[in-house]
Amino acid sequence: MISLPVPASTSSLPEFKPAAGKDCVFEASGLAKDYDDGRVQALRGVDFRVSQGEFVAIIGPSGCGKTTLLQMLGALDHPSAGALLYRANSIPDLSDPAGYRAREIGFIFQAFHLLPTFTAMENVQMPMFETHLTAAERRDRAASLLKSVGLEHRLNHFPAKMSGGERQRVAIARSLANGPGVLLADEPTGNLDSENTELILELIIRLQKEQHMTLVLVTHDAGIARRASRTIQMKDGRIIADGTAPPIAS
Repeated sequence: MISLPVPASTSSLPEFKPAAGKDCVFEASGLAKDYDDGRVQALRGVDFRVSQGEFVAIIGPSGCGKTTLLQMLGALDHPSAGALLYRANSIPDLSDPAGYRAREIGFIFQAFHLLPTFTAMENVQMPMFETHLTAAERRDRAASLLKSVGLEHRLNHFPAKMSGGERQRVAIARSLANGPGVLLADEPTGNLDSENTELILELIIRLQKEQHMTLVLVTHDAGIARRASRTIQMKDGRIIADGTAPPIAS
C-alpha cells in the first residue's frame, strides 16, 4: 500500500456527525424524483442504507433510475420527495454542496471527463486547487496518486496520448485527490474493452479496500455487480432486490 499525503481541508464544511447504529453513511427513505411536472418518475419511493466500508453495486437496465440515485448521493441533483442523509445530515439541505463533494466524495465517470489540454499531473491536481495545499504539495500528491494507479511513467502525458484504460486510471487518481471517504462510480468500465475492464475493476476494488472507503458503483453488468459485497437491483425507479445474492436476470 502506498502512503499518500493527507490533503488539507477543502472548505468550511462542518464535521459530519455519525448516524446512529452501525456507521451508516447513506440513508434514503421514500426517495422520489420526478421530471416534466411529474410525467416522468425517475425514482419512486426508494429506501436503503449504506454502511461504512461497504462496496455496493447498483444494477439495472438503462432508465431504471440508478444514475439519478447516484447523482443524488453526490448532491448533483435534488429529490422531489423523501429524505436522503449522509452521516445523519440531509444532503438536499447542505449549505455547501460543492464543499461536500470536494471534501467527502470522489467521482469516477464512464466518460473520464479529463481536460484534454492538461497533462495527467495537471488533471489530478484540479480538485486540489480549492484546498490550502501549496503548489509543491499538490504536485507531490498528484505524483503519489498516479503512482498508486501504475502511471508514474505517464505524469506529463496528455489524455490524447493515453489509452482508454490509462485515461480512466488518471480519472481514478483524480477522484482520490482530496482523500474522500466515499467513491461514487458511474459505469466506470463502460468505455473499456474486456481486458481493461478487469484491470480497472481490480484497481478500484484494491484502492477501496486499502483506503477503507465506501464504494457505490452503478453498472448494467451482472458480472461486475457480483464483485460487490452487496447488490441493489433497480427497475422502473424502484429497488426490486437488495442483498448479497447474485442479481436476477433483467
